[in-house]
Formats: sequence, structure tokens, C-alpha cells
Amino acid sequence: MYNKNLFPFLGSLQWRVLCLMAAAICCNGCTPETPAPNIIFILADDLGAGDLGCYGAPDALTPNLDALAVDGMKFVNFYAASPVCSPTRAALLSGQHPYETGVQGVIRTNPADSWGYLLPQITLLPQHLKEQGYQTALIGKWHLGLEAPNLPNLRGFDYFEGFLGDKMDDYYTHLREGQNYLRRNADTINPAGHATDLFTQWACNFLRLAAGKSKPFFLYLAYNAPHNPIQPPAEWVGTYRKRYPQTPDKRADYGAFVAHLDDGIGKVLRLLDSLQISGQTMVIFTSDNGASLQHGGSNGSLRSGKPTLYEGGLKVPMLIRYTGVVAPNSVAMQTAITTDISATIAALPAFRNKFSVPVAGVSLLPVLQGSAAADSVLASRLLYWFYREGGDVFGTGATIEACRQGNFKLLRPLPGAAPELYNLQTDPAETTNLALTDTITFNNLLKLLLQQTEQAIKIPYQPPQPAIQK
Repeated sequence: MYNKNLFPFLGSLQWRVLCLMAAAICCNGCTPETPAPNIIFILADDLGAGDLGCYGAPDALTPNLDALAVDGMKFVNFYAASPVCSPTRAALLSGQHPYETGVQGVIRTNPADSWGYLLPQITLLPQHLKEQGYQTALIGKWHLGLEAPNLPNLRGFDYFEGFLGDKMDDYYTHLREGQNYLRRNADTINPAGHATDLFTQWACNFLRLAAGKSKPFFLYLAYNAPHNPIQPPAEWVGTYRKRYPQTPDKRADYGAFVAHLDDGIGKVLRLLDSLQISGQTMVIFTSDNGASLQHGGSNGSLRSGKPTLYEGGLKVPMLIRYTGVVAPNSVAMQTAITTDISATIAALPAFRNKFSVPVAGVSLLPVLQGSAAADSVLASRLLYWFYREGGDVFGTGATIEACRQGNFKLLRPLPGAAPELYNLQTDPAETTNLALTDTITFNNLLKLLLQQTEQAIKIPYQPPQPAIQK
């Protein structure tokens, strides 16, 4: 403000000019604050690396995801944090190991066969982003709890329209064991239509509203597809059959199911273009675990699939488009995992020093920028998997575990089974068990595996029991 008592020889206009010059001098070398990008996570359910054309699938009809790979970066050594649904979702949203969140296995509608409980003290990414002024929405599958405090609106999402449960028994009735778990925020809803189409429509509705506001948005779009039951719309079966007439029926139905999903994702991406916000939006696509082979999915040349700890159960597609940061048609060879995604977002220039996520993940921002700055950390760190399950094989909540460091991976394929060791550089299909021939590597990794497991089993994975009234 002009003060004639301080500088009586300066007029009002001269004073303003002087202030502007002083501000310019003080800010010399400063850079404008980087605007916060819109962020879209798109998560497929049980999609394998052998299910997309951009990953070499010879029978895929996935033009939109293939185009996303061309426009951005494709990761060829990306791992899910778990071989099953719920734990990977917890890792995706928290940046922590699944076992640290309390989600060690599948959260199911039947409490007697549910092996995870999202601990209330875990802070999720949407909560951080809300504090940074974001609009936050979940469209689609939640699968991290059916009641308070583990409901989307109570864990950081302003808006939720989707499915609370695990799998749908039918993509048209949307029921699970006769119960309706479709919600719009807290309200039960019963819309007509295929779930994939509904989620696409709801995501587009949110984007139209969000784009008109001054605040950036975070959209977590989590499809149920292509999780079984395999129910592609009839017209998509016809479309797929025209392209691949010789494909066996089971694989053709599955391929049509994935093609339908790809079409929905394409509608979302094209809407970003029409709203003219593609350039301000970071798009991330991945899957919660590898494909289910028994339902027609493919993990390419990798061994096995969901829910095992072999490569086919863990290695998944990962695509990122971020205009101005990620070079088009780029390929990342670095080994990365689901927990890195939240760490990457927290490291974006717009958020630097504003919030942090736990250290389980490593920021992939240098990778996205084409730098090798994080390569040594990514190559040398220990990756660890811990999966709890019930049923005939696991009994009452037994576990299997695996770890990878460098090129070597140690895994216990079944509860109580002898660990197996593989060199993934020379044997990516895990055909030759080195447990008895490379005893030094085996013993080193086994020690690390047991140390991690000792920590994991201490974390509670079921809700606290109510106190008994005396």
C-alpha cells in the first residue's frame, strides 16, 4: 500500500512501479507453481498381460488400450501387489504393502471366508488428494469393506457409484449371493444394464461435471471385468468372431468380454479429448492380478495365473499417459509394483513436500521422465508378497509368500511347501527350480522372506471383536 509518510517524494504510481520491481527482484529464479493434474486410475479385474494387443496377444481386440500405450509408456516388468483382488486394491490406494493395511487376502461377503480388514488408521490416497483440493470419486468396484468405517465415502471419496462387494454373480442383475451391493454413495440402487456399460456411463457423467469446476479431480475407475462370470454382450461376441473366427469358444467369449471393456475405456478417453482436458490429465491403467486361466484369460508365456505367486499370477499390464512428462510410445523395462503408484503421485511437482505416502513404494517419476535416477533402487530393492486364504488348500487362513531381489525370485507355492528359486533373467517362465543348486542365493532370499513374513503375521487382518459385557 502507498504510504506518503515513508516516501513523500514518490507519487502513488511511482510507488506501485517500485513495488513491482522489488517483487521481480525477490522472485528472480523462481518458477511458477506446477498446476495439479487431473488423475484417472483405471483398474481391470483379472486381466493378464496376454490379454492385450499392445503386450503381444495375437487374438486381442483392444484398440483403445493399444492406443494408450502408443500415447504413453508401457511397463513390461510390472507386478501386482497380490495375486488376488482386495490386497492389490489396498496397496494401490495406500502405497503400503497389503499386509500392512490389514488386507492380506480376499475380503468376502461371508465373514467366515474373509481374510482382510482395512485398518482404520491407514490413510488412503484420496484422503491426501482431498486435502490438496481435489474432487475425488470412485466409480466401480470397491472390494475393501461392506460397512463403516470401510466404505468409500468414509475413506476419502466425495462420490461413490459402484459395487461394494467382491464379484458379481451376474453382470446384468449385479447380485452377489442374492444380495444387491450396488450403491450411489450410501443409497442402494438397482439400475438396468451390463455393469461394464454402467461404470463407463457413470464415469463419463462424473467427468462432465468435474471438468466444469475449478478444482482438479481424482477418478478411480475400477471395472469388475474381465473377472468371471464371463458375460460379454452378444453383439461383442459377434464383433470378436468376425475378427478371429478360429478362436476356441471359451477364449472367444473372454476376448469379447475384454473387447467390450476396452470399448468402455475408449469412451472415457475420448470424452477427455472432447472436454479438452486430456493434456491436463494423468491416466494410469493396470490390473489387480494376473489372468484366471480357467476362465479363458492369458498371461502369455508366463507360468500359471491367478491366484498363484508364479509370474502369471503377479505380472500385469501397466500403462501411463501424462502429456508433457511421458514420451509417447515409450517402454519401461524397470521392475515396478502397485505400491509405487501412490509414491509416484506424491512425488509429482504439484505435491512435492505437501504430503507423503509410506516408504513401501518407490516413485516412478524419473522413469516416466526418461531418467535413470531411480534405476539402481528399483533393481536392488526387495519385493515381497504375502497372501492369506482359506478353503480346502489353505484351511483356516494359512499363507503363501514370495520375494524378489534382483533377478532372483523365491516363492512358497502352497502352505507348508518347500520354497522354490528361479532366475527370472534367464528363466522368465520359471521352469527350472534352483533351490538345490544355488544354495547361497536360496539361503539369502529365504532369510529375507522369513524376516518379512515374521512382520506380516503380526498385523491383524480381521475386524476387532466387540468387548464381552460382564
